Amino acid sequence: MISSHPDVQAAAAQLRQAYLTNARSTLIAPVTGYVAKRTVQLGQRVQPGTALMAVIPLNQLWIDANFKETQLRDMRIGQPVDIESDIYGSDVKYSGTVDSLGAGTGSAFALLPAQNATGNWIKIVQRVPVRIHINAEELAKHPLRVGLSTVVNVDLHDQSGPVLAQQAPQKASFTTNVYDRQLAEADAMITQLIHDNSSAAPKAAQR
Repeated sequence: MISSHPDVQAAAAQLRQAYLTNARSTLIAPVTGYVAKRTVQLGQRVQPGTALMAVIPLNQLWIDANFKETQLRDMRIGQPVDIESDIYGSDVKYSGTVDSLGAGTGSAFALLPAQNATGNWIKIVQRVPVRIHINAEELAKHPLRVGLSTVVNVDLHDQSGPVLAQQAPQKASFTTNVYDRQLAEADAMITQLIHDNSSAAPKAAQR
């Protein structure tokens, strides 16, 4: 078959790349959100890979609560959480649940981890990040921003949940299909070109 010829496959790959490069010259936001940290200006010429802005989906925020290691003994995934944000004060209360407990302390994954073999025997209580899922309806009524301070209280009575996640989440936190249509259009064009050229070859030979 013509489509399996190495030269045809190489040409198809080049055409696919050129088509996607042209289509993606128009930037499409992969999520619905608000523009923050915009660095690009009107009329500016940009190079591929340049960071232009950050798009923050404020309807899908979560909280990374840094609890002390001494507070994690009875904490379990799924426990209810009461949340209070400094931006609204005590007038607004959020509800949530413990989504996951970190697999390591913040210092262990720091850019410059502490070196405990230097002879410093001062014990420092470590903190472990705990991800808190916020009620979406309450978040829509009183939107939060990235980086705000919150006070989190976890109800530890129900300890039937697991300490660590037992399996990987079935659904990704963020997904987008904005590029699926572009790839399908490129493949359809390649298929049509191969079909047109393969059907025209016998006619030229008969002449």
